[in-house]
Amino acid sequence: MPVDAPPTEAPPTSALDRYFEIGRRGSTIPREIRGGLATFCAMAYILVLNPIILSAGADKFGQHLDGGQLVTATALVAGLTTLLMGVIGNVPIAMAAGLGINAVVAFQLAPRMSWADAMGMVVLAGLAIMILVATGLRERVMNAIPDGLRKGIAIGIGLFIALIGLVDAGFVTRNPDAAHTTVPVGMGSGGQLAGWPVLVFVLGLALTLVLVVRRTNGAILIGIVAMTALAVAVNSLADIPARSWGLTVPQLPDSLVAAPDFSLIGHVSLFGGFGEVGVLTGCLFVFTVLLSGFFDAMGTIVGVSDEAGLLDEEGRLPDMGRVLMVDGVAVALGGAGSASANTAYAESTAGVGEGARTGLANLVTGGLFLLALVCTPLLTIVPAQAATPALVVVGFMIMASNVRDIDWSDAVIAVPAFLTMVMMPFTYSITNGIGVGVLSYVLLKAATGRLREVAWPLNVVGLCFLVYFLLDPIEQALGLK
Repeated sequence: MPVDAPPTEAPPTSALDRYFEIGRRGSTIPREIRGGLATFCAMAYILVLNPIILSAGADKFGQHLDGGQLVTATALVAGLTTLLMGVIGNVPIAMAAGLGINAVVAFQLAPRMSWADAMGMVVLAGLAIMILVATGLRERVMNAIPDGLRKGIAIGIGLFIALIGLVDAGFVTRNPDAAHTTVPVGMGSGGQLAGWPVLVFVLGLALTLVLVVRRTNGAILIGIVAMTALAVAVNSLADIPARSWGLTVPQLPDSLVAAPDFSLIGHVSLFGGFGEVGVLTGCLFVFTVLLSGFFDAMGTIVGVSDEAGLLDEEGRLPDMGRVLMVDGVAVALGGAGSASANTAYAESTAGVGEGARTGLANLVTGGLFLLALVCTPLLTIVPAQAATPALVVVGFMIMASNVRDIDWSDAVIAVPAFLTMVMMPFTYSITNGIGVGVLSYVLLKAATGRLREVAWPLNVVGLCFLVYFLLDPIEQALGLK
């Protein structure tokens, strides 16, 4: 369900057009700029969230990372890796510190070693991913996934980012354990929608839906900008507790610029962690980071590319090798910059919804991340309640454009696709969704006597996911916990 119909393909009119294939992909430079802006607005929260998560953890020696230095590291690495993906991969897929992976680094790796050691293991995971790409194994794995399961991955990402939008906006909240209920989440606070921030989200969702239905150019970006302005006005006129907005309070900063602090850049130790925890445990730690980054990015790349109409008739992305190599580089650069592993962001679909189809959109998004190095006070005034309506709307677009293409009459593919799409939002993890989907697909193929139809890379992936899900009992059996 595109926001507006793509223009007729036109011959290249400039070097920029030729390099990024803007006209051939049915896009225009204004659309790419709008898309890049929308993607940045939808994922700018990472400039606040990643430093909070990483600084919350302490390493083996009780050291915490500095929040200001983490903002610089997060913005710098996100900007550079997003630019790399745009220039080399030529896809509108932005990169930034991966949520979930940063928690693994902060609360699983760092407590067993120093921060430099933990970030070194992230670098090693990135190098391992690059080796898998160079040997062609990673692309073989992606090509081995059947089309129905790919569609399930795309739908799962759509549902996942819609849930992210609802949760970040405060429309859906976790029920406290003290409530003694089996229902894990509810609406608003105590089952009711209350407060101006949630109202800003509801109005933003309504406005964005109306603009999308009316096929208004720039619908998603208009919604984000309009609701940001409303949020700033409401916050200045009403007495609203800062915590009601969440991580980002919509208020005009005292200063538009702040000097970046690059002290954490390059503060890594590649092999020091193995001396702290041993070779086997160290390898398991690297494997955990590798597996999370590997499949989170794979699912996102397939989902976003499919939504952008970049996949070929066989459901494959042309020049996938370059895209996957940049992703591996992003993981390594994230560790080298102490920002945690960088990965492809599902929020890139916000830019796709605005018409982005090429890497030119990434130049806008990456440029804004780099600008955030000195303009963080200005660029982080967008509250979650203003940006998250875009995620809900785009989640619907992804689901609507893929769900009809799954053969629901064939349970061998329909069941794994279903499990994939529900496990992503229910477990809050793209990796978990793909893992359950792959394992159930291999199991059902074996149960129907058709295991030979499963490509060998997918069988290997299934074994890896089996280890991933059984990692805790394996560590206990080996006396590692």
